[in-house]
Amino acid sequence: MPLRETIEAPPAALAQPTAKLAELETMLSSALRGKPEAVSLSLVCLLARGHLLIEDVPGVGKTTLAQALARSVSCTFHRLQFTSDMLPSDVLGVTIYNAHSELFEFRRGPIFTNFLLADEINRTTPRTQSALLEAMNEQQVTIDGRSHPLPHPFMVIATQNPVEHHGTYPLPESQLDRFLMRLRIGYPGPESEREILRNSDGYFADGVQAALSSDEVIELQNMAQRVTVESSLVDYMLAIVARTRTHESLALGVSPRGSQALFRASQAMALIEGRGYVVPHDIKRLAVPIFGHRVVVSTRASLAQRKSDLGERIIEEILQHVDVPV
Repeated sequence: MPLRETIEAPPAALAQPTAKLAELETMLSSALRGKPEAVSLSLVCLLARGHLLIEDVPGVGKTTLAQALARSVSCTFHRLQFTSDMLPSDVLGVTIYNAHSELFEFRRGPIFTNFLLADEINRTTPRTQSALLEAMNEQQVTIDGRSHPLPHPFMVIATQNPVEHHGTYPLPESQLDRFLMRLRIGYPGPESEREILRNSDGYFADGVQAALSSDEVIELQNMAQRVTVESSLVDYMLAIVARTRTHESLALGVSPRGSQALFRASQAMALIEGRGYVVPHDIKRLAVPIFGHRVVVSTRASLAQRKSDLGERIIEEILQHVDVPV
């Protein structure tokens, strides 16, 4: 898919969607207290037609953010708790024989939804993890030789615990590459945690109401695609990507799918901030969450360090050495 460089969204047309997105952002922030960056980036992922991976230790709000984002849109939603004994058919569905009609019928699985919350995705086996690959990349699933399209919009929001935790199966590179971005929420600040304690009888996500319809989401996604990206900024993105492919500490750099992800996400970020054009700050802000999980750190560089953290630090280092267009 070619990079689009010169399509512009008229500024006057941005007022209403910007107000809608601000309302949605406020609502999500009420569910996940004290984490405005995580909320903003999750909206970027939605508008960029991407899938979101939320990785952190248990209990910091991964599932809360995922549920709040899904509930904020008037669409269908399924939550799957991934376990080690789950099978691909538990996700995709299964073909069974109907004795009354004497025909084989396909019973759709929970993946046939607009928002799929894959909770603790790295607790299931690689065989079941791979059941999501076609759906995330092509928005369809193939069962017994027949392709079944998934609804629009379609978004997988997956949570996972760090791979050091007992009983986890690290996601392979091919699956990580299908997530547009990876977020870490982190522990809340003192004031935010005080509010969480005062509301300990319930979940903040329960109060989130649908602020957008499925048609409005698709319209916003289309608007994001029309945001202008100047040629100099495309060159800036490609320079960052090229550095990841030649860096001495990286065994594998960012793929073309990753560069496309940064392009689309920067357009979505500009739309959320009420601009019809991308600025360099959008790219610098998004490079780490979009590229950090896509690079593979060399064995020598990863000794005595967490590879995921090191990959993000290398991306930050690359950003400091690539000239920013003016």
